[in-house]
Amino acid sequence: MKKTLPLYTALLLSISLPAVAQDGLYQATQQQPQIIETAAGQMVAPMDQDIAMLQSEWAKIKYQMSDKDRQLKAIHGLEGKAAAVSAKYPRNAEPKIWEGIILSTDAGIVKGLSALGKVKKAKALFETALKQNPKALDGSAHTSLGSLYYQVPGWPVAFGDDDEAEKHLKHALQLNPNGIDPNFFYGDFLLQDGRFDEAKSRLSIALQAPDRPTRPLADAGRRQEIKAALAQIDQKLNDASKPKYN
Repeated sequence: MKKTLPLYTALLLSISLPAVAQDGLYQATQQQPQIIETAAGQMVAPMDQDIAMLQSEWAKIKYQMSDKDRQLKAIHGLEGKAAAVSAKYPRNAEPKIWEGIILSTDAGIVKGLSALGKVKKAKALFETALKQNPKALDGSAHTSLGSLYYQVPGWPVAFGDDDEAEKHLKHALQLNPNGIDPNFFYGDFLLQDGRFDEAKSRLSIALQAPDRPTRPLADAGRRQEIKAALAQIDQKLNDASKPKYN
């Protein structure tokens, strides 16, 4: 499969709030997290609140800003915030995943070879997150890393690799079989690989994925991407069924 830039941007998976802990969320620190009360009266851990902030700002930048210059300015500011959250919680995988997602989004806006530096940094963050906690955020490091592998150019330009992409995307689905993002990205991978029937099946599952109560904007934006991909598949299948004349 041909490797191209731009990137679509790595996926986002949800953190349900309120929450004190998820699988392995605070395992690395081996201590009871501090709990704080939000203005809405929810009891949450500080890291969850910090990540929820990154999620919310990311969704607004990706799905509500159409002007490229405005998007870039906003995503650059969010990169700084994400790096600060990662530094604040160095033993946790979740902030690294989100920092990588935000860097990948920046690369998707910029496009071209100039984006490769941030893509490579995102890859390193996802790989470190997998070493720290491969199940963090329902395996979203696998989803994010898999999406990079199929969307960037291969050697000698970059590290694109379809086999690695499919391996990580399938692993993500094992951890989160009904999630909107792992199903979307695996479906998109199959679409780019020309496996249209498989892609349509996977994207249909993504479209029916359960809502994430704390992520309405991200879910709405992702569903629009899914519908666009399904329409593309229908067009390709329709074209393929037409008789060919010499």
